[in-house]
Amino acid sequence: MMNEITCVVGIDVAKRKFDIALLINNKIKTRVFDNTPAGHKAFEDWLTERSAIPGQTHLCMEATGPYSEVLATKLVTDGWQVSVVNPARIKGFAQSELARNKTDRADATLLARFCMAMRPNLWIPPPIEWRELRGWVDRLQALKEMHQQESNRMEAHRASEQMQLVQDVQIHLDWLNKQIKGLERNINDHIDRHPDLKRDAELLGSIPGIGDTTVAKVLAYAGDIRRFTNAKALAAFIGVTPRQRLSGSSVKGRTMMSRTGHSDLRRALYMPGMVARRHNPVLKIFGDRLSDAGLAPKAVIGAVMRKLAQLIYGVIKSERPFDANFNHSALAIQDGI
Repeated sequence: MMNEITCVVGIDVAKRKFDIALLINNKIKTRVFDNTPAGHKAFEDWLTERSAIPGQTHLCMEATGPYSEVLATKLVTDGWQVSVVNPARIKGFAQSELARNKTDRADATLLARFCMAMRPNLWIPPPIEWRELRGWVDRLQALKEMHQQESNRMEAHRASEQMQLVQDVQIHLDWLNKQIKGLERNINDHIDRHPDLKRDAELLGSIPGIGDTTVAKVLAYAGDIRRFTNAKALAAFIGVTPRQRLSGSSVKGRTMMSRTGHSDLRRALYMPGMVARRHNPVLKIFGDRLSDAGLAPKAVIGAVMRKLAQLIYGVIKSERPFDANFNHSALAIQDGI
């Protein structure tokens, strides 16, 4: 529950610094602090000196990965009310105000005005084990991307018969393979060590089409699924909800996937969606029905991904493994999907 707010603060976070805009008594005060533990403390002291009380001050920042999360976590721990919002919301708010300037100070001021007008929900930091898992998953994904890049280079060097370069790239590929396998073991061990993660991993793994890699990504990027009010909210977070373009009698655009959500998690569900389209008994029937109705193959996969998000929410919320005989269609109607 949010307390009575007397002032708001917009925070534009960068790697080495963060700009802030304090909106109090209809006046804006701006300042820049180092994005370091010392800078975080100096920021809190600065707020306190200007009569900003933790329980009556609402701070707002964009979700910018680890640079914003460290500061947000520190502020919440110290009792401040913090919102971490999707950058797409801020972009839309800026367009509504016809904002022309794009500077760090202007962005901080924009965030303060957004916070005052929209009163976004407060952010709750995920437990440390969930944040650590996300770090492991991000690192694993980075190494897999390096591996793919080196594999592409290997093909090019083979085609040009540069065998010494082929040998050099192979050494790097062998090292990457070893590191990837080690990270996969670390991720599995990390999940097994924490009962909450292990319980949810087992529930997610019961859904046909979702393997260990996807389980880890869902847990890392979505966090505790129970925080979402329904399956539709989870689908919106991922960005797999439909977006319609209908207006009057002249605008009749195709319904498309919104793609306004967590891009990494959406990419993580693409291949599982293709697998589930063939091997998940519920989603195979669902996909076949859409295909027979004339929906394009890519659109069918998008709909299957959305349905997969519903199944993910269902098994976690009910704390019951996947059951092909469960009445999933009723849940779909209930949650507006």
